[in-house]
Amino acid sequence: MAIITSAPPQPAAERREQRPGKNTRTPRAFRATPFTYATLMIVSALLSVPLVLVVSIALSSDQTVNANTFSIIPREFHWDNFTRVFDTSLPMGRFLLNSVIISVFAVIGQMLSSGLIGYAFARLRAPGKNVLFMVVIATMMIPTQITMIPQFILFKELGWINTFLPLIIPNFFSNGFNVFLVRQFVSRLPREIDEAAMIDGLGFFGVYRRIMLPMLMPALIAIGIFTLTYTWGDFMGPLIYLNDESKMPLALGIQYISSTSAAMQAPPWNLVMVGSILLTLPMIVVYYLGQRYLYEMDISGGSAGVK
Repeated sequence: MAIITSAPPQPAAERREQRPGKNTRTPRAFRATPFTYATLMIVSALLSVPLVLVVSIALSSDQTVNANTFSIIPREFHWDNFTRVFDTSLPMGRFLLNSVIISVFAVIGQMLSSGLIGYAFARLRAPGKNVLFMVVIATMMIPTQITMIPQFILFKELGWINTFLPLIIPNFFSNGFNVFLVRQFVSRLPREIDEAAMIDGLGFFGVYRRIMLPMLMPALIAIGIFTLTYTWGDFMGPLIYLNDESKMPLALGIQYISSTSAAMQAPPWNLVMVGSILLTLPMIVVYYLGQRYLYEMDISGGSAGVK
């Protein structure tokens, strides 16, 4: 004999919420119109004018530079300028290598330290953890100019002046923004993942290395991109701590090109713009290759690790 049971009646309030009314709106997908594409093309053309001008000047001849008759659309194509920049009295190849060394170690330091510190703030239970986290966040409000002189005195006492250490070692202690980014990312991940791994015998570092680190890769790669962007184009740091010309990065070397011109003579702007392209092109490539990870990071949702 079959027993038929009926579901309990829903309250009137729930029935009204489920019933589509006049004020309910269904979200619609955005559809681009020809006007949208035309607007994007115009704005993109306006924003690309400085880049086109840089390329035009980089391809100009020395006569055009001396006459100061530049144009937005390139009229000359002196591709040999990209090789002439390495034949100057300045060691441009060494400048480029120094930038690579500083940037690579800075990225490694930020990714290692930010992941561990952010994971510790998100998962460890320790007295005063929240207060310490607020102190770390408060460091984001301190202007860099305030700590510039104390840092210089500290590094001078350590004997690090005129070395790469002041530009590399601080990155192995992370910063407030990166710690906050990783902590918020880990906080959105379920704790059951950690608990299941600990039941299987993994400790804190085991859980981080085997379970959390693969999930944190989108956030860590985004941190690496941010760090590379800042370090690769950093001008103030090398200007303060480096004195030897052979240790200067590319950002500082480009300024040296513009200051080596003879008296009453225009700087070699074509070579300066070639150096600027060498300084900009790697960042464009990095953002092109890493935009997928920036999208997967999903800062607002913090769920990229479990997608």
